[in-house]
Amino acid sequence: MNIPFLDNWRKRPGATATGAWSDPEGVARLLSECDLLRDRAERDGVVLGDSPVSLEALDQLLPRWRDDPEELPRLANDAGLYLGTVIVRTVPGAHWGPGPDGRPIVVMASGREVDVVAAGQEWADTGSPELSQVYAEVAED
Repeated sequence: MNIPFLDNWRKRPGATATGAWSDPEGVARLLSECDLLRDRAERDGVVLGDSPVSLEALDQLLPRWRDDPEELPRLANDAGLYLGTVIVRTVPGAHWGPGPDGRPIVVMASGREVDVVAAGQEWADTGSPELSQVYAEVAED
């Protein structure tokens, strides 16, 4: 998934491929926005508190976004970033990092890399695996 602000950040004069990632708090703040997902959840009465419980609530939403081919990829990206946000904020040692293609991944304390954007895409497309299930699996790591 293309994250335009990271592309622009990397293109700054003197920036390196990983230069955008040198401010972990700034990256975490930007990646946690997930405006479309937060708006969709709020309209359905779900408050996203950046917690594992909120992932369970998202798993219960009716997938109305699947009817909108323009909304689906954006919501899927947001779902993955939100999953990553919950992991980074609640699992000790987890942090954001750049994947091989430059898109955001979560790196666990063990060194395991989790492609949360891909997990968000699968969830938005099919509902499986559930976001709470992905969280439970990686939180054990």
